[in-house]
Amino acid sequence: MTRVTFLHPDLGIGGAERLVVDAALALKKNGHDVNFVTTHHDPEHCFSETKDGTIPVTVVGDWLPRHILGRFYALCAYIRVIYAASYVIFCDQRPEVVFCDLVSVCIPILRSRIPYVVFYCHHPDRLLSSPGGCVKRLYRMPLNYLEEITTGMAHKVFVNSCYTNDVFKNTFGRLKIKPEILYPSINTDIFNKTRIVSVERVLDRKLPDDSIILLSINRYERKKKLSLAIEAFAELGKLLTKEVYERAYLIMAGGYDKRVEENVEYHLELIELADELRVTDKVIFLRSPSDVDKISLLRHCKIVIYTPPNEHFGIVPLEAMCVGKPVIAHKSGGPTESIISGETGFLVDLSGEAFASKIAYLITNPNHLENFGRSGQYRFLTTFSFAAFSAQLNKAINDLTDMKTK
Repeated sequence: MTRVTFLHPDLGIGGAERLVVDAALALKKNGHDVNFVTTHHDPEHCFSETKDGTIPVTVVGDWLPRHILGRFYALCAYIRVIYAASYVIFCDQRPEVVFCDLVSVCIPILRSRIPYVVFYCHHPDRLLSSPGGCVKRLYRMPLNYLEEITTGMAHKVFVNSCYTNDVFKNTFGRLKIKPEILYPSINTDIFNKTRIVSVERVLDRKLPDDSIILLSINRYERKKKLSLAIEAFAELGKLLTKEVYERAYLIMAGGYDKRVEENVEYHLELIELADELRVTDKVIFLRSPSDVDKISLLRHCKIVIYTPPNEHFGIVPLEAMCVGKPVIAHKSGGPTESIISGETGFLVDLSGEAFASKIAYLITNPNHLENFGRSGQYRFLTTFSFAAFSAQLNKAINDLTDMKTK
């Protein structure tokens, strides 16, 4: 048994959080002692495994600022994670392995007293920063330098896709370390054991029994291009008969944190867009749905719409394929590796018209809808199963500790 601590900045709801929680569950099933250390954990905005005692969570440094006068978010994130890393190296039960992600600046601190550090690169942080003027570039220069140097200090680096692997090599050209691709998966036990509830209970409103539910799942962030789903739904009215379109509904389910200004603003912008396109009565917004609600919606929907361009990998397409639902996504980034266009879903251009065209095709061809769903399930089980994810991660941890023994 190896003691493994997962160090994650903000243990909320999102693809990165889902991955590290699943990684912890995978190692726990393989007999390892796992726990989380984080700088923020809200029991009302987190995955169930982190609040029901399945995985112990310790919160440190939440009193430190997240920003300074609405700026310096990255610098504050670095300071908070450094504080959390300091707690890890001085705690009573110091781990043998620390699995960290998102912020690499903590790695040299961890290496001072931790035998092995694993870093999971979802995407280079410098590429996530919005462009700015000269002052912004000067501010980012030392942070970008630290990111590259400290990432190279990890004993092992994972990336989430071939796409991210190429980005990693192009971004960190000076590093000699070779990342290993560890595709995210989902803990299918949750999907199998969750009691499915009715759509009416999830939405707290009644929908017609013959409703055609389209589902978008993503955080309320502008880079996720959620507006495309609403534009596609409005365009769909031109492609379907009036009778069929009246049965269609779009559910926008997304991670929402009231502390994050962008979440609040973008949610309101999307509501305004639905009103502008005159589909307000057909578009339903959900904020931070529970696991039960999300899985229930996936089971009840017909098609999953995934709008982010250049997504590093994207866990939502896997969740959709797991329950046999076709996915329509933009033809870039991770979805090009998870979705087989024309077989498990469609990869399309970044426009409402392109999404609407494929949605209409599947709705008007029910046989294809079912065939795509079955093909997606098969692809998930053969390529992205939790068993394969668990085995690869467990081997990596064992290899590290075996190296120490030798």
